[in-house]
Amino acid sequence: MVPKYSICKGGRRRSVKRETHCHPRVSLRKGKSLRQNLKQHGLLEGFLKKHPYNLASKYFPGLANQFATETMTNYLDAEYYGSISIGTPAQDFTVLFDTGSSNLWVPSVYCSSAACSNHNKFNPDDSSTYRSTSQNLSIQYGTGSMTGILGYDTVRVGGIVDTDQIFGLSESEPGSTFTYSAFDGILGLAFPSISSSSATPVFDNMMNEGLVSQDLFSVYLSSDDQSGSFVMFGGIDSSYYSGDLNWIPLSAETYWEITMDSVTMNGESVACSGGCQAIIDTGTSLLAGPSTGISNILSYIGASDGSISCSDMSSLPDIIFTINGIEFPVPASAYILDESGSCTAGLEGIDVSTSSGELWILGDVFIRQYYVVFDRANNKVALAPVA
Repeated sequence: MVPKYSICKGGRRRSVKRETHCHPRVSLRKGKSLRQNLKQHGLLEGFLKKHPYNLASKYFPGLANQFATETMTNYLDAEYYGSISIGTPAQDFTVLFDTGSSNLWVPSVYCSSAACSNHNKFNPDDSSTYRSTSQNLSIQYGTGSMTGILGYDTVRVGGIVDTDQIFGLSESEPGSTFTYSAFDGILGLAFPSISSSSATPVFDNMMNEGLVSQDLFSVYLSSDDQSGSFVMFGGIDSSYYSGDLNWIPLSAETYWEITMDSVTMNGESVACSGGCQAIIDTGTSLLAGPSTGISNILSYIGASDGSISCSDMSSLPDIIFTINGIEFPVPASAYILDESGSCTAGLEGIDVSTSSGELWILGDVFIRQYYVVFDRANNKVALAPVA
């Protein structure tokens, strides 16, 4: 049986403010990443020397001790954030909507770490609906961590009132990373199987409480500098993509992980020969893959050190990701990042193999090209070119 989906037809117009009230959505804004903030303050080079950066530790925490010594370095390049509130009356927070993790947590008044000093902190004493627990929460990011306690309260997300939602209140956020992060906390949208302390993820609670019309959410990341991006809960807005949605079964119900057939450029294989795995992750800005594959791509475009002349961008080929027999091209205008006239490849090497092959992370560089539907009811994702 082919599943049926209700799809909003919102009458998108580029020249006016877009509003579609078919399903609740959270507007996401594109802000400066931690990497950009550190660079702006002249701290990036020293930070990276002191805290080696290993993206793979986000997905395989056991690798963290080998490479990283700082909490949250896996969010060095994250850029898209949205607003939620917790408690009664509402206390507001900026969070990263992250399909690569499963916990909701925010700083709290119990946190004395320097990183909490310039971010919004939840005060349970100010909420009439807060319910405490005796459970602790510890999430490893690198060899650093966030630690805290778990509690229950009402969480408001894009007009959805999610009552009795379990979430983390941080007590410790070691290191200096969060001092320069644009978001207060994280709202994970991956599966319960990877949730620390077995805490029920926000979207699972929404489904359990019948707060969404369909057990799916969809994401649109605008290429605009600041506005237009969103995550929509319970629906699909067809005015933001062209053609048909291409449905892809998940290969694991942990992260949003799928099987990829190949990675090619100009018809030549550059990586993933014989198939590999890929995670679609809104919480990672770049395209990441095995260092050999990334090196092949960089060599192919003449950017062995990662930098390239901005004037060369128009002549570079697409990177073609073939998934479930369908080609999903990412043009050079997407994978080459132009920051104030200095151009670099938005690619990063990670060397991790799963039981099903090498691993790629399709982050925001990829997602900006494709409207993505994350379907929990059928354990599938769908991709369609953005309109």
